This record gives sequence, structure tokens and C-alpha cells, in this order.
Amino acid sequence: MISVDIELAFVGLTAMLEPATLLASVLALVVSERPLRTGSWFYLGGLSVTLLIGVVAAFVLGNAAASHTSTPKTWVSIVTVILGALLLVYVVRLFLRPADSNQTARLTERMNKVASAPALATIAAGAALANPGIFMLVAAKSISQLDPSTAQYLLDWALFALVALLPLGTALLMLLIAPGFTEPRLITTRGWVERHARTIVAVVLLGLAASLLRDGIAGLT
Repeated sequence: MISVDIELAFVGLTAMLEPATLLASVLALVVSERPLRTGSWFYLGGLSVTLLIGVVAAFVLGNAAASHTSTPKTWVSIVTVILGALLLVYVVRLFLRPADSNQTARLTERMNKVASAPALATIAAGAALANPGIFMLVAAKSISQLDPSTAQYLLDWALFALVALLPLGTALLMLLIAPGFTEPRLITTRGWVERHARTIVAVVLLGLAASLLRDGIAGLT
């Protein structure tokens, strides 16, 4: 199951670098007068909904995708091909679509409102904007293929969730330890994310899509 382990690592890395989630996370810290407070509630929202979905997947899907032979189950290969194709379409759109400054402006405006909102609203915004999205489907399938127990599934999913939210978690830790050092660098990071994150994640996503398509097609042939 080495290929599945690599696939899961790819999923976590791609989810971590997803441009919209990454930018929303940075903005939650940059636009707020109390970045540690806003970022912590935002992080809690994203982490909570991700973990909740993992709990559901652990009991609903479990190890149903695991194969006790050298080849994956047919339905798993079909799902793998479909997910790979969807990610490939996404990455093509990401490459071809020009950067939308209006979209960034809308997200910035939304995060300005979140920064001054009550804690519950900030948690809700984090649940909507700081979760790994479609990558959770790939992660659920990949973990299930490892034939985990329920406890192991939950442990693997918790690790995936922490990796997916690692940039925000790391920034919060740095704000707690050295706020004076961290805050100016978050402003610089915002500009870097707006300029480069889309290209980087597209390259990583292309590798993940290729891996999924290769594994899925190999399982069907």
C-alpha cells in the first residue's frame, strides 16, 4: 500500500496549499485587529468540520475500500479515476483562468466582516472556508484502502486534518510565541499567496491527479 500512502500525503499537501483556503486563512489574521483571537476561532471552525466529516467517514465507509488482493476493488478504481479526472479538470481551469482581482476583493471584504464578528460567526466562517473541500473525498478513499480499524481511521484522518490546516496552525503558534516578529511577515505572506500559491498548488495537484488516474486505470486493466 505504498502508493496509497503517497497518494494520501499528496492529498494533504494539496489541501494545505489550496489557494482560496490559504488566502482566507492569511486574511483572517491580517485584516483583524486581534489576529490571534480571530485566527483561533477560524481555525477551530475549519478543524471541527473536517474532523466531523472524518468521524462520519470512519463509521460509514470504514475499511470498505480495502482490498485483500494485489489489485484494488473495481468500484474503488472507478471512483479513483473519477476523482483524478475531476482534479485534472480543476487544475486545467486553474492554469487557464486568469487571476480574478474581484474575487480576491470579495474575499477580503468578507474576511473584514469576519474579523469583527462574534466568535460563533467566525467559527462558522472557518467551517465554510478553512476545510479541505473535495480533497476530503480523496482522503476518505485513501484511508479506507489502508484497511484501518475505526480507531486507526480516526487517527489517520486527524493527521490529515492537521496537515491540511498546517499553515494556519503554524501562523497561530508563531503569533502566540512571537507576535511582533510574525505580524509583519503575515502581510508579506498575503502578497506571496496572491501571486504564487495558485501556480504551486496547480503543479502539486497535477501530480495528484496523474497519480489517481494511473492507479485507477491500472486497477481496471
